[in-house]
Amino acid sequence: MTSALDVTEALDIEPPTTELARRVSSSLDLSTSPNGTFHPASWVKGGGQLTRTSTNKQLKPFATEDIKILLLENVNKTGLDRLEAQGYQVTFLKTSLPEDELIAKIRDYHVIGIRSKTKLTSRVLREAKNLIVIGCFCIGTNQVDTQYAAEHGIAVFNSPFSNSRSVAELVIGEIISLARQLGDRSNEMHRGTWNKVSNGCWEIRGKTLGIIGYGHIGSQLSVLAEAFGMTVVFYDTVNLMALGTAKQLPSLQALLRTADFVTCHVPELPETKNMIGRKEIEYMKEGSYLINASRGSVIEIPALIDAMRAGKIAGAALDVYPAEPGGNGDYFTNDLNPWAEDLRSLKNIILTPHIGGSTEEAQSAIGIEVSEALVRYVNEGSTLGAVNMPEVNLRSLTMDEANHVRVIYIHRNIPGVLRGVNAILGDHNVDKQMTDSRGDVAYLMADISDVNVTLIKDLYQRLESLSSRIMTRVLY
Repeated sequence: MTSALDVTEALDIEPPTTELARRVSSSLDLSTSPNGTFHPASWVKGGGQLTRTSTNKQLKPFATEDIKILLLENVNKTGLDRLEAQGYQVTFLKTSLPEDELIAKIRDYHVIGIRSKTKLTSRVLREAKNLIVIGCFCIGTNQVDTQYAAEHGIAVFNSPFSNSRSVAELVIGEIISLARQLGDRSNEMHRGTWNKVSNGCWEIRGKTLGIIGYGHIGSQLSVLAEAFGMTVVFYDTVNLMALGTAKQLPSLQALLRTADFVTCHVPELPETKNMIGRKEIEYMKEGSYLINASRGSVIEIPALIDAMRAGKIAGAALDVYPAEPGGNGDYFTNDLNPWAEDLRSLKNIILTPHIGGSTEEAQSAIGIEVSEALVRYVNEGSTLGAVNMPEVNLRSLTMDEANHVRVIYIHRNIPGVLRGVNAILGDHNVDKQMTDSRGDVAYLMADISDVNVTLIKDLYQRLESLSSRIMTRVLY
């Protein structure tokens, strides 16, 4: 049941002057409440009567029009639309930017959204004086110096699951294409050559697929492969529950000796660099196939080239490379990677330009997931899903809590911090508080009541004066 009374006006804290509100908002990372942008109230029926429930109060860290967001690399429109709907000032570019150009541009922005090509190094982030959060509209975050970001109070969010299905389906397509030598036959036909052969072409039914890394992509791939009649084995550094009839093997060597097709789905870590090199390829079956849709550093490419020339590996599919171009064009040459032309000359090899997650469905889902995480962080301070910060969240403030303020204090994880913070907050009524740490960085959120605008500046400055401070934000 709905009613015209479902919507009410936001109860803003009235500042002494408009000029003061803007000056405090812009200089101290504070907020002025938005007008008329909140969820409508709902009604519940109990005891024969309708009872009105409180609506959530919308928090913003600055005046809405002051939020500046830079989106690079043609981030999906779903993400752009959600950020613009908040009233933020969004700059949208279809490409990445060279480092020097990015440094010059990033200084003005509070939020930056990127995909995999933009490199947010410590040199870039050092110049991002206003930056509070980074959104990686992709799975990986290795293009960001996440540790430097955390040490300077910049949260990093990504979308670890949204394109899992797209990558898994790509790998299934590559397995079939390699088994049937479809790439070579297609190239021959494009050149006008009819070459109808069956030698070295196989069904995938009854073959064994070895999955290295049984996470979100690996496990989905496992289910799809079994549907095609494949036997699935996998190797992971932790014990995991297998889906279907898949079997976890105790070592990488055991997997390589067993599988007809080997596919890699691991993160980029020091221990995964060149994890498939000459020694590992020697363990593989004669005439087996190798696929990599994870990170370009996982496979030692020169070793793969030699193995394919020798016939040890019958086919391979690569979607990622140690060095990748910053944009589309004729860049996949020896100038980029010294072995590129040798790789391109091989038979039965599928080379794709990092398109594992490049489907309309995946990019739409990524746009939604990351943009919503950015909005939650900017508006409410929630770090749920952050890759470099402790995960801290408080229930939303309601419209009945008009004079409540949310304090966010990011600090170094050293003894005595909470004593100092609570000495400041103790002058007010603390309704709820939560803190957590991750390594050397800690994140504290507290909601305090009966705070008016004239007290906020003093509260902020006292927190800023603490020696443990990394970043202070006050939302109201």
